[in-house]
Amino acid sequence: MTARTLFEKVWASHEVVPETPDTPAVLYIDLHLIHEVTSPQAFSELRARGLPVRRPDRTLATMDHSTPTASDQVFGRVPITVDAAARQVQTLERNAAEFGVELFALRDPRRGIVHVISPELGATQPGTTIVCGDSHTSTHGAFGALAFGIGTTEVGHVLATQCLLQRKPKTLAVNVEGRLPPGVTAKDLILAIIGRIGVSGGTGHVIEYRGPGIRALSMEERMTVCNMSIEAGARAGMIAPDETTIAYLRGRPRAPQGAAWEAALERWRNTGTDPGAAFDRSVDLDASRLEPMITYGTNPGMVVPISGSVPRAAGDPVHDQALAYMGFHDGEPMLGKPVDVVFIGSCTNGRLEDLRAAAGILKGRKVAKGVRLLIVPGSQRIKQEAEAAGLAEIFKSAGADWRESGCSMCLGMNGDTVAKGAYSLSTSNRNFEGRQGVGARTLLASPLTAAAAAVAGRITDPRGMI
Repeated sequence: MTARTLFEKVWASHEVVPETPDTPAVLYIDLHLIHEVTSPQAFSELRARGLPVRRPDRTLATMDHSTPTASDQVFGRVPITVDAAARQVQTLERNAAEFGVELFALRDPRRGIVHVISPELGATQPGTTIVCGDSHTSTHGAFGALAFGIGTTEVGHVLATQCLLQRKPKTLAVNVEGRLPPGVTAKDLILAIIGRIGVSGGTGHVIEYRGPGIRALSMEERMTVCNMSIEAGARAGMIAPDETTIAYLRGRPRAPQGAAWEAALERWRNTGTDPGAAFDRSVDLDASRLEPMITYGTNPGMVVPISGSVPRAAGDPVHDQALAYMGFHDGEPMLGKPVDVVFIGSCTNGRLEDLRAAAGILKGRKVAKGVRLLIVPGSQRIKQEAEAAGLAEIFKSAGADWRESGCSMCLGMNGDTVAKGAYSLSTSNRNFEGRQGVGARTLLASPLTAAAAAVAGRITDPRGMI
């Protein structure tokens, strides 16, 4: 039998109808995650055609993108201030009830960011296909799932048929040797990878992250890496399941139980790439040589080590436009640049491990005068765990604003925004023009770097604070 990659195994086991030169493949979808922003039009299409949801038992809805994070708005003590958000919340409630879809509504203790709650429930599992109307669905690839974002029309297709039309991508192996040094995180690793291959380096491919540097990562760290695969242009990112994966899933509410668990283990342990399997492309990187990374421009590929400077790129109009927007100049060092806002959260870095890292810097320190620090957990469960562990008290004592779960300041559509011209050091995944608010200037970095900047009031190497 021909040796196959992880991706090829998952694709083959879900291919209902193979692709031809004229038509894409029909791919079966195991889990469809939906939220309030990209689902209303899809449900309207079902209603117009008189169609039911084909597999409501394989569909899970939550509220995250446009929902407020202020406690008074979440729990109804005051109205939701963003009218569009209030309408989207109400619309998803009606649609879920009408079509029989399970929904974690605004005040449900299981609610959170869609790419955080599915793994913590154990609904994300190796060898499965997962889609959602959100680019960062690639997060779930950390478990050995083939997971990718889809458009609103495709959300409707999956709701109606539990299948999707797809062209088969190529494969790209990112081989990571060595271990991350102290103070260097999975966020720094994925930013370094994107900086290396570029924001279109993965276009038309599914990335498999491999090697001892990946195996050494926790599941939370693996999710951070896979989360940003789309920022390299990839269709998805995947990591083969191993004992770390199994330990994470064991005992979670929606993971298999009893005999089904034992059968699942046998499948999962045979899901990884076969020895000798060929990839279409490969890239090698040594994690032990990395340092904290930070972006300087308006896409995640515009990134340098924190000790570095804004690079020179004479005659590059994209580079020039990015620097003009950011207010930076060629050759300027990144260290010492002032920040106005610091955001710790998102589906990239809003998990308990991320919050613990930030708390390690913030404990016994204060947020710098004039800096706003917003910390938003990825789910209500994580919020409860952080409070039980004393992390929330550390944050509040430092002067941070501690919130309910949600996408929050990752994108400026829920009331959590950055002012025009202000610098935001953010643990989220995108730094496009206007991403965090009209005219907002976003710098992407790890939770350690974010917490250090909040204390110093400027870009600071976190290794001097841990």
